Amino acid sequence: MEAKEPLGASEEPLGTAARGALDAGPRRERPFLMVDIDGVISLFGGWQAPAWDRAGGPGGGRPVDGSLHSIDGTPHFLSATAAAHLLDLAALFELVWASGWEERANEHLPRLLGLPPGLPFLRFERRMGNPPTRSNAHWKLDAIDAYAGERPLAWVDDALNDACHEWARARSQRAPTLLVETVPERGLTEREAERLAHWAHSLPRVSPGRTAGR
Repeated sequence: MEAKEPLGASEEPLGTAARGALDAGPRRERPFLMVDIDGVISLFGGWQAPAWDRAGGPGGGRPVDGSLHSIDGTPHFLSATAAAHLLDLAALFELVWASGWEERANEHLPRLLGLPPGLPFLRFERRMGNPPTRSNAHWKLDAIDAYAGERPLAWVDDALNDACHEWARARSQRAPTLLVETVPERGLTEREAERLAHWAHSLPRVSPGRTAGR
């Protein structure tokens, strides 16, 4: 496992909403938001159905906006809706790519969706002959746990299994931890984004003399 951060990258300034929350008293330490891509930003299959947009997709809700792109020869329907929510959440979280895309996230998503360039991303160790699948999200746990240390952390992914929830319960004893699962045909929508924002605002403020975990 190896976590990569672009050389010379500086922390983006907080957005208006976050600045308002920080104006008085001790500052709030921004938690990490670990962001999967497939099933969160790159949507699966359902967008092809003619009635999907009108019905709001699986689970109802507002239609998802996006467009189809070829990335390294593979078609991806990228959700502009998810990208807009991530841009808003960047005022409350430090975004980290937690996806098998690894460095390819920074190669393609800023250009295609206007997402921040040069975000940190995680590398994952995978055993030979055991490629990741949607039912095997725990292959990310070691990398996420090592990168986050004792910092508050939220993780949005479409493939959170029992191992992920067990890990989150244990980690919550030492640091605030939230798992948010998406529907892969809809990705990150208003529902998940509001849950993430509410959780970030609920975190305790950090005393001025306290040192951040990372």
